[in-house]
Amino acid sequence: MMGVNGTNGVEVEDGKGGGKVVYGDGSWQLTVFVTDLQVERNLRVRGDLHIGGVMIKLVDSLDIAMDWSDHAIWWPNRNKWLDKTRWTLDQYNVNADTVIHFTPMHKTLRIQLPDLRYVDCTVDFSVKTFNASVVMAKDLGLRHPEELSLCKPLDPEHLRQNYQEVMMRRRPPPPTKEGNTGDRLDTNTFVSHNGTLNSKSPHATLRTPTKGHHSPQGTLNGNGNYSPYSNGHTYVSGRPQTPQGPTLDEMSLAMSPPATPEAKTTLLKPKSLEQRARMNVGWLDSSLSIMEQGVREFDTLCLRYKYYSFYDLNSKYDSNRINQIFEQARWQILNEEVDCTEEEMMLFAALQLQVAMQANVPQPNNDDDEGDDVDEELKKLQMSLEGGTGGGGWGDVTEDPSIADYLQYFKPKRFTLKSYKRLYFVCKNLYLLAYKNADASHSGGDLLFSVHLKGCEVTPAINLTANKFELKLEVPSAEGMTEMYLKFNSDQQYAEWLAACRLAAKGKTLADSSFDAEVNSIKAFLSMQSPASAPAINPNTVEIVAEDYVAPRFARKIKSKLRQKILESHANVKDLNLLEAKMNFIRAWQSLPEYGVSLFVVRFHGEKKDELLGVGSNRVMRMSLQNGDHIKTWRYSTMKAWNVNWETRHMMIQFEDDKNVIFQCLSADCKVIHEFIGGYIFLSMRSKESNQQLNQELFHKLTGGWV
Repeated sequence: MMGVNGTNGVEVEDGKGGGKVVYGDGSWQLTVFVTDLQVERNLRVRGDLHIGGVMIKLVDSLDIAMDWSDHAIWWPNRNKWLDKTRWTLDQYNVNADTVIHFTPMHKTLRIQLPDLRYVDCTVDFSVKTFNASVVMAKDLGLRHPEELSLCKPLDPEHLRQNYQEVMMRRRPPPPTKEGNTGDRLDTNTFVSHNGTLNSKSPHATLRTPTKGHHSPQGTLNGNGNYSPYSNGHTYVSGRPQTPQGPTLDEMSLAMSPPATPEAKTTLLKPKSLEQRARMNVGWLDSSLSIMEQGVREFDTLCLRYKYYSFYDLNSKYDSNRINQIFEQARWQILNEEVDCTEEEMMLFAALQLQVAMQANVPQPNNDDDEGDDVDEELKKLQMSLEGGTGGGGWGDVTEDPSIADYLQYFKPKRFTLKSYKRLYFVCKNLYLLAYKNADASHSGGDLLFSVHLKGCEVTPAINLTANKFELKLEVPSAEGMTEMYLKFNSDQQYAEWLAACRLAAKGKTLADSSFDAEVNSIKAFLSMQSPASAPAINPNTVEIVAEDYVAPRFARKIKSKLRQKILESHANVKDLNLLEAKMNFIRAWQSLPEYGVSLFVVRFHGEKKDELLGVGSNRVMRMSLQNGDHIKTWRYSTMKAWNVNWETRHMMIQFEDDKNVIFQCLSADCKVIHEFIGGYIFLSMRSKESNQQLNQELFHKLTGGWV
């Protein structure tokens, strides 16, 4: 049906039951909603008008004297920013049926920091999430912002089932990069399909320092209603109507207030490895903007350390960063996201107690240590020129350094008891060599077996109370990982062999300058775990609330003896200052066998049962879903490529031996794993020389979806 209207335009049937007005000169009416003012404007435009021209036309028609420079055009139905201002309306397929929004790019987000406090941050909703979180972390005074990322708060029900199984019950999106639905295939669909949670406002919320984006901040909130927090003409950071906590300038991130009861209710306590894996479902897609992922102004997101690869952690410059990493580690241990032994738990509790006691004590001033930096650099230079001290001042420089001793050895077999054999072992050039005795080793006698240590998994198995010092080696082989155990007769012997095996697993020999430091740090860690005979402070003067210091299973198990055990452990760490206590906590956390491994429930190609994939800073691991045993380890150094088929959601990793590993991720979107691997490879390329400027383009190249 066609008819002529009264404004010299022609009403044309558009095939959808609605009509649009096209004028004789080919122009038409475009509807623009201005979110700040809650007004709608109809502009007469043509398809060849560029987006920049639309904004100029709109601002002229509004005729309000204010700074509109932070505003851009958002297309709600297509879920995207029209950010290429030179593109025309025709290029974007915008027509007379389209309603677009003119809205500020910077909006307020409620961010939960790793220490569980909330802070209102002004964030750019129009740039890629990685770029926005980098700026936010810098505003918060956190160095190396590339280690952090944003994720959605999860509810306990998210841990009860695999995300992809829920998705499979829904109708799949069309197989295109960008469909009319606004769905993209190469993204974490969990985030965009679940909306944002917890938009409620805790009272003790900090404000970020005002950054001077001179833009009105009132806009649509998550329910599509106008937010009353701004009148459209004033810049606000946070909510003027909400009782505010101190600003970040007044309360540094280097010290954390106790977590509020409300913040504690957001904590998840996974009951199994499967539930731990499901916790990785909520990471935002780094290569899409925050707005494109269903997040709206005043929603809550969590800022967390996503990549467990902390570069150049320096107590002089990083008090904020050290505290936030310490807090994230602390809550991980208390929520049982990572396992530890009872002795390790007592050490963690003792270090937390020392942190609490040091919080109100004046701390040494790091500014006095300027000379130390120069001394430290000279020492490093000397060690690198000398090739290290070699763990014992090797007499003959031409000979490769080694360690050798009689050790107890055991290789598990089916249906056999754990019986150890005494053999003479030599660790040299990344190999563990086994001989019947020392004479056989010196005289070139029969070698019983050898183990190539590069690529091994090395796991401590100690019990100081029982004076047991062991380590488990998992050696890569064609059939998977082969286990063997080594038992030592002293802490000194254990520290040397553990250090040697750890270095060899990373492809470093005993000539490496870090050998001595590794031995000393293992010994220091052991001495901190050995409980003292008596507490250093009167038990009656300290209040210890179990849930603040130990994971629930230890609180249940030890109960009445808990306070005494914590105070006995505390005697070993009583002389540490605040930053030393936090740094020792972080190092102890990093020593745990499960540290830094992000888990995913996957189904490998051709397999019928679900398994785990563990993604670490230098490797990916195939693991048992039941008990977390390592089945196979692949190092990034042997990886040639990793690809995702975005339609089938299968991921393929290619390795140097031309073997392809193909799997489907069930507990999260495969984009999340894709980003973890690319992110770790990006972080491994950091160095003192190249690290001055963060290469955001390279990050997106390694982690993005469609090329």
